[in-house]
Amino acid sequence: MRAARAAWLVVPLALASGSGAAADPVARGEYVFDAAGCAGCHTAPDGERLAGGRALETPFGTFRTPNITPDPEHGIGGWSDADFVRAMREGIGPDGTVYFPAFPYTSYTGMTERDLLDLKAYLDAQPAVAQADQPHELDAPYGWRFLLPAWRLLHFEAGELPEEPGRDPQWHRGRYLVRALGHCGECHTPRNRLGAMDEDRFLGGSEAGPEGRPVPNITPHPEAGIGSWSPGDVTFLLETGMLPDGDFVGGGMNEVVEASTSRLTPEDRAAIAAYLLSLPPIGP
Repeated sequence: MRAARAAWLVVPLALASGSGAAADPVARGEYVFDAAGCAGCHTAPDGERLAGGRALETPFGTFRTPNITPDPEHGIGGWSDADFVRAMREGIGPDGTVYFPAFPYTSYTGMTERDLLDLKAYLDAQPAVAQADQPHELDAPYGWRFLLPAWRLLHFEAGELPEEPGRDPQWHRGRYLVRALGHCGECHTPRNRLGAMDEDRFLGGSEAGPEGRPVPNITPHPEAGIGSWSPGDVTFLLETGMLPDGDFVGGGMNEVVEASTSRLTPEDRAAIAAYLLSLPPIGP
């Protein structure tokens, strides 16, 4: 079962870019990049691609995303593979800086090492942009970085997702895409007063999503969530942005569909649907 699950985690990457992708870490990394939606967060409106500076409005203040181009001074050009993996899995920078969990390392910690190294290979192949990062504008005490180690003790557990006995490879792939690579819970799960996701209501929707907008419940609750949807409804939305009633998603989800889920393989969209519809339903 472990070998089958590992194969499922890798095979869709090769399918995404043709037969040569299996041997090309940059091509595999592009698929990981799209699945994770990196371009949206790390590119400011009318800004240079991946040079950061996008403002993320939250109840705790405004976060500004960093430059992730291979610029050696302002980006990640001087990072080793180990530096990158540590930042993504543990939320700690090469200089020991502890990152605010607005950077979703709490989800990325579940990513496989191969996906992380492929992602870095893709980022290293992009044009470097010499643009300095902008400071966050956070309310006290949320901007006090020295408090982050205590937050991590309470709310962060590093490591890949454990195998679930009795679940098939498609379910495991869907869980990986939703919980780790696609980090869907970061927007679709309500948070406590300290900004940690409420795991008891995972994917149950949030009234205070990105930029203060509500985010819907995507558990299979028949009324509050997507319990009345078919797997085809879910995959069609991920591909086109169209809801079962003929309307289209808006706001941030429109961006997610355009830059991320529409670029996934049909197999990966089907895996996401299978996983979401298997979850415990959460009511209003």
